[in-house]
Amino acid sequence: MDLLVVLVVGVLVVVAVTSFAPRVGVAAPLLLVLVGIGVSVLPFVPPVEVEPELLLGVILPPLLYSSAANMPAMDFRRDLRTISAFSVLLVVASALLVGVVLHALLPDIGLATAVAVGAVVSPTDAVATSIVRKAGVSPRIVTVLEGESLLNDASALVLLRSAIVATAATVSVVEVAGDFVLAVVIAVAVGWVVGRAQLAVRARLALPQANVAISLVAPFVAYLPAEHLEASGLVAAVTAGLVTGNGGARYLRAEDRAAQRAVWRTLELLLESAVFLLMGLEVSGLVLDVREAHGSELLALGLGALTATVVVAVRTVFVTASVWGLARRSRRIPELRDVLARAEHRLARGPDRPGVAAPEAERRRVLLRRRVRRKRADIDFFAAEAFGPREGVVLVWAGMRGAVTLAAAQSLPSDTPQRSLLVLVAFVVAAGTLLVQGATLPWVVRRLGLTDRPGDDGAERAALSVELRRAAARRLEDDALHRPDGTPFPADVVERARTELAALDASESDDEDAPTRADLQRLLLVLLDAQRDELLRLRDLGTYSSKALDEALVRVDAAQIGVQMRAAEDD
Repeated sequence: MDLLVVLVVGVLVVVAVTSFAPRVGVAAPLLLVLVGIGVSVLPFVPPVEVEPELLLGVILPPLLYSSAANMPAMDFRRDLRTISAFSVLLVVASALLVGVVLHALLPDIGLATAVAVGAVVSPTDAVATSIVRKAGVSPRIVTVLEGESLLNDASALVLLRSAIVATAATVSVVEVAGDFVLAVVIAVAVGWVVGRAQLAVRARLALPQANVAISLVAPFVAYLPAEHLEASGLVAAVTAGLVTGNGGARYLRAEDRAAQRAVWRTLELLLESAVFLLMGLEVSGLVLDVREAHGSELLALGLGALTATVVVAVRTVFVTASVWGLARRSRRIPELRDVLARAEHRLARGPDRPGVAAPEAERRRVLLRRRVRRKRADIDFFAAEAFGPREGVVLVWAGMRGAVTLAAAQSLPSDTPQRSLLVLVAFVVAAGTLLVQGATLPWVVRRLGLTDRPGDDGAERAALSVELRRAAARRLEDDALHRPDGTPFPADVVERARTELAALDASESDDEDAPTRADLQRLLLVLLDAQRDELLRLRDLGTYSSKALDEALVRVDAAQIGVQMRAAEDD
């Protein structure tokens, strides 16, 4: 009963804080941390200690899965090189440098333990990036930060595990690298299998509620076997989410995806808020532990501030080098454009003697032309969304720590020297970066002039609508288009459908007789499927922004659900 009361009060606090935050202009996660800290220091509230398994094994898998499922696969692919560098090299560099600094200040803890603490504070937090999304920065910055925070957990946790082992035995760099590669490969394989399998199962379920229920357990189905195989369960959950997000529009019905969005948005709100609230609630217990061991928490505060400064400094150097490297690559864009334009022109001409080329050769020519078009779309994206010094500042300042840091710190063995001090240091880094950087990030973005970005969303939406109308027109002209019984659709129904789809408006007149209305509904559903297929093709090419494609997909889904509802009413 006590647990039930706590859960009810917690949900009410989350709703109250998230509703109040926009009125005061402060991000809800920051207010939740402060509320948690305030509650933790009340005399009648006992010290709160959250088991690391609760965060790492219960709360984070569905949150990371959901973030991955909602991440545009096209944008993730484009910046995979940068995301990988941030997720691995930056984590290792941060962990090693923090380890050296802490070992110099606290030599009795040992270098391996110091590096373990460095691994704890090195990963950015996927949950904390919710603040970044609301700051108004470019979608590319958000994608890089979210991708980094989704993948760097594996690097940090594998490095943490190796460092803990090294406190009792010798571990070579080769062994650490081998453990990391094996953990990632196994996790990706498990996540891919789970993602594909759950899409196949959900595609065959008629009940939307059952469909959503499968999605709720999918992250744990990926997490548990990966952990059993000593791989990264979080990476497995992320991989399953990426597979689901990329294939959802192709395998799942519109109503299933609409129900999934509604359920997962509520779940994300509660779980994300719970993470920040729990972070604040743990403050009192951590401070008491440090006071008992050292007499004062000032040492932990000082070490935490120094450690946070070190990780920000390392990140600054790394981001500066990355932005410089991306700028060098951008200077080659005009040359690449010319090369790709010539290649596309040659491929568009086809074989010199039509009809002579074998079908396989023609298929490969079409495939090559598609790859060239996608490469051209990629470099156009890099030119339009180029990273410069201002974007680099945001990438540095948005690298906040959070739940993973806190949970990883609490997973340090109980016999770790000065464990309570090190855990509080990690908390100071997590809470400090979250509160300081998170609170000032919107101001930094405004000062850099990155909120009012020039855009041509209206023109892009109009151009995409033209593409969808063409796809519907091609389907209407297809000789294979017919009723379920094999007979052609009446000419007046075809013309009415052409008019309805002109603006993705699938309304129907009540004045029509039932057979005509049924024919129109069937034909509209066929055309909407054709438009969805065209959207998926354009997504693979990358010729439109993820935002425009997602908005168009939502409109197509809404039109399809409306037609299906009216068809159900008529039956």
